[in-house]
Amino acid sequence: MSQTLSAATLLAVPLAPLAGALLAGIFGTTFGGNWIGRRLSHTLTILGVLVAFVISAMTLKSVAVDGARFNETLYTWMVVGGLKMEVGFLVDGLTAMMMCVVTFVSLMVHIYTIGYMEEDEGYNRFFAYISLFTFSMLMLVMSNNMLQLFFGWEAVGLVSYLLIGFWFNKPTAIFANMKAFLVNRVGDFGFILGIGLLAAYAGTLNYIEVFAKSGEIAALTLPGTDWMLITVICICLFIGAMGKSAQFPLHVWLPDSMEGPTPISALIHAATMVTAGIFMVARMSPLFELSDTALSFIMVIGAITALFMGFLGIIQNDIKRVVAYSTLSQLGYMTVALGASAYSVAVFHLMTHAFFKALLFLAAGSVIMGVHHNQDIRWMGGLRKYMPITWITALLGSLALIGTPLFAGFYSKDSIIEAVHFSNLPGAGFAYFAVLTGVFVTAFYSFRMYFLVFHGKERFDQNPDAHHDDHGHDHHDAHHAPHESPWVVTAPLLLLAVPSVVIGFLTIDAMLFGDFLKDAIFVNADKHPAMAELAKIFHGPAQMALHGLQTAPFWLALAGVAAAYYMYMVNPALPAAIKRRVEPIYTLLENKYYMDWFNENVLARGARGLGVGLWKGGDEKMIDGALVNGSWKLVGWVSSVVRKVQTGYIYHYALAMIMGIFILISYFVTWPMFKELLGK
Repeated sequence: MSQTLSAATLLAVPLAPLAGALLAGIFGTTFGGNWIGRRLSHTLTILGVLVAFVISAMTLKSVAVDGARFNETLYTWMVVGGLKMEVGFLVDGLTAMMMCVVTFVSLMVHIYTIGYMEEDEGYNRFFAYISLFTFSMLMLVMSNNMLQLFFGWEAVGLVSYLLIGFWFNKPTAIFANMKAFLVNRVGDFGFILGIGLLAAYAGTLNYIEVFAKSGEIAALTLPGTDWMLITVICICLFIGAMGKSAQFPLHVWLPDSMEGPTPISALIHAATMVTAGIFMVARMSPLFELSDTALSFIMVIGAITALFMGFLGIIQNDIKRVVAYSTLSQLGYMTVALGASAYSVAVFHLMTHAFFKALLFLAAGSVIMGVHHNQDIRWMGGLRKYMPITWITALLGSLALIGTPLFAGFYSKDSIIEAVHFSNLPGAGFAYFAVLTGVFVTAFYSFRMYFLVFHGKERFDQNPDAHHDDHGHDHHDAHHAPHESPWVVTAPLLLLAVPSVVIGFLTIDAMLFGDFLKDAIFVNADKHPAMAELAKIFHGPAQMALHGLQTAPFWLALAGVAAAYYMYMVNPALPAAIKRRVEPIYTLLENKYYMDWFNENVLARGARGLGVGLWKGGDEKMIDGALVNGSWKLVGWVSSVVRKVQTGYIYHYALAMIMGIFILISYFVTWPMFKELLGK
């Protein structure tokens, strides 16, 4: 029997982290006089997120077991004509799952931060930021209208700017956060255009009301063109997702965002901000189902991201950047699933990926701490015996990432590959090739990192770069032995390792083939049969894992692991030899397909040239020169002429009056007589 959730209880979910953020950000910093210390700051923010997680878990139980739902407006901000600007919540299976994922991963990151940021001067400020980020993401996923969605969308972008540039004394961090901010503005421009078109043609911003009018919108074309309006709207919305979820070519900000502290990498780039675009497209499935063109576009963009970003992960030596390019590739997999109309599979992979990718990021941070803030995997090795907890959790996370049967990533990743295989949309063939090839690539770069960090010879005392850490400090304790991280770091690793292993097995039936997401996601099975075909071949998670041992993805993943082991453990001279043979390809990958060069030297310079042209030609010559200066010069010239007429002599004025009378008489008397003569 369906039940209704309490509005007051749901309101506490986003407000609890917000309260913690405000208390720590105001009273725990110089702004508020440092009234509360470090211990109280992290206690307040962790307590806020813990409250949000507990309520989210209770909400998930009510939604999944009791069938509870909630869709109400809590506050009307303003009404413009017939358009209502409201704050409200929509809680169904999709929202409840996202609430739990966001709050659980955020809670783990908060606890982890106690150990990782222990020596940082901005300790309280960092806790305020990550708690504020959690509030922003919760407002995004709980919204029932486009206005609140856009508020959360922009809020996570703003807080990510603060977090990526947290160490504002580092020039690279400042460049990275500005890059993230500007690239996301490009995507957000498309996003707000899509929202504007919906508001204009649907007359509402409420999700349910928009979906009810989707059939009418689908029958319209964009004025002045023969483009289907629904296609334009969907592509505009997806451009927003391309920026936020780092899809090609708007992916360039995400690897550079590793300049921020490691905990925010797990929070922003595993469970929250980058998944916002995936969540949004899934939420808007009733609209996207009406445009095959938009779905094909989404599928191809996702396939390009999944494959080509994976290639870049192969050559990375910074441990955090390897995981960052892995995130890019996995976001591509989710996007491919969206394009195949397998929305539930996309959000299923979003959930499983959130756990094992947060685990890998936090494990990378633990490694960085253990080897005295060295981030170059070439100067690690043999850490297994020094950091046993970090080692085993990183191994579990890596096995989940490459899709090992029974692990969480296997169920979601294999479902994506099968869904693309069953898709009948243009571009599905290329997408299937990309996601299948990506399995080998993912396994190779994941275990390349794993073997170089945890196995082989110990190289942590041979780093020639003096151990420059991600805090911007130089360390000279290169010869100190590595050490395991404190419990506040390892406990979140162990807690994240559990869902990384079991969450896929436990939830695949309900999420993909049950009623959990039934009223949140709409699929036209007649036009897009992927999910229906998946349901036919699914016979339970155990049978799926057993069958997975016989499929191409498993053997490709195994081949990737074997290749990484041979090249970096058995024959370590081979990678250098291959590099020499394919130097042009390596250079292309090292320069990230020259996307940054193109953006900086073509787009940025072109925009700069356009700006200078508008400044010089438009502003200085047209506005200042012609309009502003030209107007006063014209007035001055007219005044100088008129001034000569105003002499002050009476006889001049009398002469002017007589001449005026003469002209009038000539016009009214002489001119008619002249016309009469001409007529005769």
